[in-house]
Amino acid sequence: MKPFAYVRAAGLHEAVTAHAGRPGSRYLGGGTNLVDLMKLGVESPTTLVDLSRLPLDEVEELPGGGLRIGATVRGSDVAAHPLVRARYPVLSQALLAGASGQLRNVATTGGNLVQRTRCPAFQDVSKPCNKRAPGTGCGARDGVHRDHAVLGYSAHCIATHPSDMAVALAALDADVELYGFQGARTVAVTEFHRLPGDHPERDTVIRPEEIVTAVLLPPVDPGAASLYRKARDRASYAFALASVAAVLALEDGVVRHVSLAFGGLAHRPWRATRAEERLTGARPTPDAVRQAVEAELSRARPLRDNAFKVPLAHNLACDVLGTLARGAEGGTRTP
Repeated sequence: MKPFAYVRAAGLHEAVTAHAGRPGSRYLGGGTNLVDLMKLGVESPTTLVDLSRLPLDEVEELPGGGLRIGATVRGSDVAAHPLVRARYPVLSQALLAGASGQLRNVATTGGNLVQRTRCPAFQDVSKPCNKRAPGTGCGARDGVHRDHAVLGYSAHCIATHPSDMAVALAALDADVELYGFQGARTVAVTEFHRLPGDHPERDTVIRPEEIVTAVLLPPVDPGAASLYRKARDRASYAFALASVAAVLALEDGVVRHVSLAFGGLAHRPWRATRAEERLTGARPTPDAVRQAVEAELSRARPLRDNAFKVPLAHNLACDVLGTLARGAEGGTRTP
């Protein structure tokens, strides 16, 4: 056990000041990821700044019909919230597909967004990992990489982001609210997580002392339906090999709005902009959906052991979009 200091912050400014004033400090929410990494020796914080007592534990309805989900709201509470279930079923479905009930009862919304990859090379301090120790190499590229990225990776890192919730938020065009010494700001979820490039150690665009304070959901389109689906090695408590979150609205049988995001394929939730562009204004026939998804996944570069992810993601996306299209044509809002 390595000793560390502990600060229980009573306010945002106190938390930011405590974090910035102690090199090597880390914010602590539910701890379901950070504590594991401390046990593995991946993280060795000098100070834990506990955010659990901050007033960030509410789900609030915003003017115009959106929602503000505080950063310390637990995953189980978000998934079960009546307004989330009614307006944003894709988010509730994604949360229920992630982790176990016990973990969802502890894990926070903010912590879910900033959790680290579950790449075995990252979690094993005996292996090289540019994300954990920049410049040491990528132990996964020539090692075990069945679960790793097929989109957006670099020569320095092939890890994937593990969150189910973030994939749904990407499809919903949500924003992340942040607070730091420069005040509050918001960042689109689709821009919050970085692709690895030359700096895989930087998971997000968050500044060193900033705190995730909330997730902001836009007003729901009354004509839209949404759905989340996940493929994994076992029925529960497993990370996605591939997942899909989609929102679809039709008008006179034509796609008025579509958003599609993949999980398990990249360093961040992958927003399928090529597929969306092809489908918008078109009739969502099986052929049209298939061609749009193929266009998106044509940029995939599978590795030695994970080429199966491309047809898996393709079939998931076609199934999800087809289900939503049939539901819309049948007059039902949710499948």
